Amino acid sequence: MYEKILQRAEYDFLREDERLGENILYLTLAGSISYGTNNADSDVDIRGVAVESMNSLLLNTAFEQIVDDKTDTVIYGLRKFFKLCAENNPNVLDLLGTKSEHILYMSNAGKKIRDNTEIFLSKLVYKTFSGFATAQLRRLQNALAHDSYPQREKNLHILNSIKSMMMSCREEYGLNNSAINFETTDEEIFISVATEKLPLRKFLAMNSGLEALVRNYDKLNNRRRRKDDNHLNKHAMHLIRMYLTGIDILDGRGIVTYREKDLPLLKKIRAGEIPFAEIFDMADELKKKFAAAHKNSKLPDLPDTDKINRLLLEIYGSRQFP
Repeated sequence: MYEKILQRAEYDFLREDERLGENILYLTLAGSISYGTNNADSDVDIRGVAVESMNSLLLNTAFEQIVDDKTDTVIYGLRKFFKLCAENNPNVLDLLGTKSEHILYMSNAGKKIRDNTEIFLSKLVYKTFSGFATAQLRRLQNALAHDSYPQREKNLHILNSIKSMMMSCREEYGLNNSAINFETTDEEIFISVATEKLPLRKFLAMNSGLEALVRNYDKLNNRRRRKDDNHLNKHAMHLIRMYLTGIDILDGRGIVTYREKDLPLLKKIRAGEIPFAEIFDMADELKKKFAAAHKNSKLPDLPDTDKINRLLLEIYGSRQFP
């Protein structure tokens, strides 16, 4: 079904760009098609990896990624791709877990990368996937807080975001837990400050962050409901998908990008057929399972950098550089 995509004229840049062509190691479908959650309006996203020229590596001018906006294609340089994989970047790890039908091209080196996916995986997955899931959750909460929720419910959503922000502020500024506190009523959120000698610039920075957070909520009053709900449904779907994928990795089942068993659920969320309240409850449960998977995971704390570097050098060494 997808094998002839690359023959289209709009993908000629893959053959004509001197940085690409025979330097491409791996190309795969990405995005909603790779997840199995695509619909009639979904775009075709392609992601890949290409080896950089020796000259560009030696002169430190090697490309990190090549982006073609017309076709929504991104080709990573090999060094950048390995770096992102070692950081357990969710969007990049997904590319190593696509099903075979979605792989558009794979050289011997590309196959070697896929076959050695496990050297990149570590407990860092918990941090990176949690961060991604939290971002999706915040987008949902921020938007929904300005729809039909009562004011107290809106305040609770804002307060949750504030508490999340204040956790990092307390660590950065060395504040104890009782120095700055918040509480909410039906009509307002109140702040209590009980601290001495807080550096003025740090206080102003914290105040600026709080102001921006509340202002962003106010802006959402003007969102275009019908159009934006499509985006919110995608955020909700990615929130659940991210937890499911992360749990699989921590449990030792590898990267499962196309979540066949979960597709009925993910498609319902994507179509807006499940109330957001249910999605939030579902996310809370998955968050607990994710934490448990992290605690019990047999993955290393950090990726195996020695094996990663050896594979990187092996691939560069196998190339006939000019």
